[in-house]
Amino acid sequence: MDYLAKLINQTKLKLFFSIFSCALLIILAWYIINYYVKLNKLELLGSLIVWAFILSLIFAIRLSNYLMQPLKNIWLAIMHLAPKTTGIVPPDTDSIKFGKEVVVNLIDQLYEMLSVTNSLKGEEAEKVNSLTQNFIAQSLPLPLFVLDDSETIKFANQAAASYIGSSEKEMIGKNVYMLLDMSFPSEDTFDNWLKKSKDSSATSTQTWERVRLEVRENHPLLMFDLAAYYNQGNPDKIETLLVMFDHTKLYSQEDQAVSFMALSVHELRSPLTLLRGYIEVLEDELGEKVDDELKGFIEKMHAQADLLTAYVNNILNVTRVDDDQLELKLAESDWATVLFASIESMRLRAKVRGITLNCKVAENLPKVGVDRLSIQEVINNLIDNAIKYSGKSKEINIDSHLTENGLIETTVEDHGLGIASSVMSNLFTKFYRDHNNRSQVGGTGLGLYLSKAIVKAHGGNLWVKSHEGQGSVFGFSVLPYSALSEEAKKNEDKEITRSAHGWIKNHSLYRR
Repeated sequence: MDYLAKLINQTKLKLFFSIFSCALLIILAWYIINYYVKLNKLELLGSLIVWAFILSLIFAIRLSNYLMQPLKNIWLAIMHLAPKTTGIVPPDTDSIKFGKEVVVNLIDQLYEMLSVTNSLKGEEAEKVNSLTQNFIAQSLPLPLFVLDDSETIKFANQAAASYIGSSEKEMIGKNVYMLLDMSFPSEDTFDNWLKKSKDSSATSTQTWERVRLEVRENHPLLMFDLAAYYNQGNPDKIETLLVMFDHTKLYSQEDQAVSFMALSVHELRSPLTLLRGYIEVLEDELGEKVDDELKGFIEKMHAQADLLTAYVNNILNVTRVDDDQLELKLAESDWATVLFASIESMRLRAKVRGITLNCKVAENLPKVGVDRLSIQEVINNLIDNAIKYSGKSKEINIDSHLTENGLIETTVEDHGLGIASSVMSNLFTKFYRDHNNRSQVGGTGLGLYLSKAIVKAHGGNLWVKSHEGQGSVFGFSVLPYSALSEEAKKNEDKEITRSAHGWIKNHSLYRR
């Protein structure tokens, strides 16, 4: 039977009898007032209007309550089933008088739909909660972790269990920061990224290189690249996926290579110091006694000894950076003095190559907060690179000025070989050297890597602009000492100690 058609017919009849009854009562009132009360026409009209208003109000209230009973009961049923409401009592279908068939039928349909929906959700939840049965997830040869909205591990595949030396059951239900003791080479950690994504993004992806993982006792240190995907408001509460790409062997070999180089070059420091001393004695003692050709030989020996010293220092400092043992002490300094001291130490090397160093420093620069030795190493590395890659160009321009943001920025510009766009992204990578110029220009591939770490520890940034065949501009910034004043106040000697690199733990590692 069409219950809706029946309800419509019932509504029509109810409205008809209600309107008809109201009209009859008005007519009856007119009759009584006209024949028994004996009012004049104006009074009669006013009385009828008042009577009609009262009757209309009474009928409207009673009729609306009566006709809205089906909708009210359906609303009660829906609110009773709604997941975010509590305390709503379902309607008593036995007491329904008007539209009972429609209401009962619709409520039955609601319960049936809810049952189907819960069944589907149950199946999906079962699939999610039983990712152990998922062929793709389990067959993935990479460690995979699935996290909920509270960073609790909901799933970890067999590859993840084998990788960290645990079992799948031990990992499920644990907070990721408690299980994975990850360290990152910068403050761009997984934890910081996830917090930012939750605050500002519906979806987000990120990758990290050279992540360290401290695992169980008797289990070796792991080093890997990490990829993460975040999906806010996932209905299954699966918000974050983590995939690890193991590079322990590769990164360990690189670290061992640096350590081996550091061990080797450390033994060079003593004879190198003696060599530089003898060269300086030759310059001082012989002075004007030798001809220009021999003097040129001595200058070249001095320049090469300085270059070798720079290589040795770079290698040793990179080792300290990677081991988080290179400490910088930032103190108040005059930037022009620091800069000119570095330039003077590089003039001989530039002179041997027939290159002129031009320097321009803006007036009234504020005092800077720098570690003098380390920041001079940055300046020396940039000038040394400019000398090596100047090609036929005979000038290098060094400029220092104050930026709009109040930073002291220094640029080193050459007009030589330039850098191909294809290699720009790798310039600050350890051991990386441009394959196009590797055979022509010597070097260790560590200078820019070290310089980047030192500048970052100073609170600045190191950048590069270049066009192949037209030259390059390397620039870096340091903070004025006034910007570090609050940090300096904590130290009685007015020096600020910073790490030049370090492995940064997730800030939420010990979250409970």
